[in-house]
This record gives sequence, C-alpha cells and structure tokens, in this order.
Amino acid sequence: MYCLIAAESAIFTIFVVAYIFYLGKSLTGPRPEDVLHPPVFFTICLLSSSLTAYLAERNLAQGKVGAFKRWWLLTIALGAAFLFGTAREWRRLIFDEGLTISTNLFGTTYYSLVGLHAFHVTAGLIALLIVSLIALLGHISREHAGRVAVLSLYWHFVDAVWIVVFTVVYVVGV
Repeated sequence: MYCLIAAESAIFTIFVVAYIFYLGKSLTGPRPEDVLHPPVFFTICLLSSSLTAYLAERNLAQGKVGAFKRWWLLTIALGAAFLFGTAREWRRLIFDEGLTISTNLFGTTYYSLVGLHAFHVTAGLIALLIVSLIALLGHISREHAGRVAVLSLYWHFVDAVWIVVFTVVYVVGV
C-alpha cells in the first residue's frame, strides 16, 4: 500500500503542478473566481470519513464487529456524500456556467485534477463497499483488522490529497 500511495502521490503532484502552472493562462472565460465556490460541507464530510474509518478499524481490532460495521457504513455514506457534492458541482459548472473540459485551460486542468481525485474516491468507495458486504455477510472478524487497516490507509491518503486539491483549487486558485 505504501508503494501504491507513493506512486499515486507522484501522479497527483503532476496534476497539481499542471493546475498551478496553467492557472490564469486561459484566454477565454469562465475563470475560477467567476464560477468556483468552495464545497465546505462536502469537504467536511470527506475529512470526517477518515475519523469514522479509523473508529471502524479500531473497533474491529478490539473484536467489536457490530461497531465496526456501523462506523464502516458511516464512512461509506460520508464518502458517497462527497461524491454527490462533486457531481452536483460539476452539473452546475457544465450546465449553468458553461465550463467543460474543453472550454479553456482552466476547465481542462480543473476537471482533470478534481476528476482524478473523484476517481480515487470512487475506487476507495468500491473497496469499502466490498469489505462492508463481506462484513454484512458475517465473514469478518478481529483477525481481519490488519487488512482493514491497509484499506483505511488508502482512504486516509485520498482524504489527505483532497486537502491539497481543495487548497490549490478553491483557496489559491480563486
């Protein structure tokens, strides 16, 4: 997992640098400051999901499978809420603001960077759902805590990356 996170960090670094490099170089609008609104609520949802993943992992390590399932499902719900917020923002940007991936450099870099993150959240949610299904079928126990911890590490990485993406796109870039 550490090797995967290192490789993914390099990929995200390239996308973040590209976003910063092309910031303000679009010849046509819309510009970030014209259309972007920080998704504070959905960011809180995503960042809170790291806490719930940790609590789920800790409960499983203690053999509290029922509490694990509840915290794990809450983690999934918070991650899904974040994805819903991203989809809602993209719908507004595309249909109300006219910003698509081909509109200008800002659109290209914005959708590439935020889309890369959304892809990773989606992949993480799929993995979390698989573990949840296994747990709901009664096939998870304290002995699986180490494996759950590895998946939680990926989820924490996705959350940490969002802090960088949020800062670059919604704070520095507007």
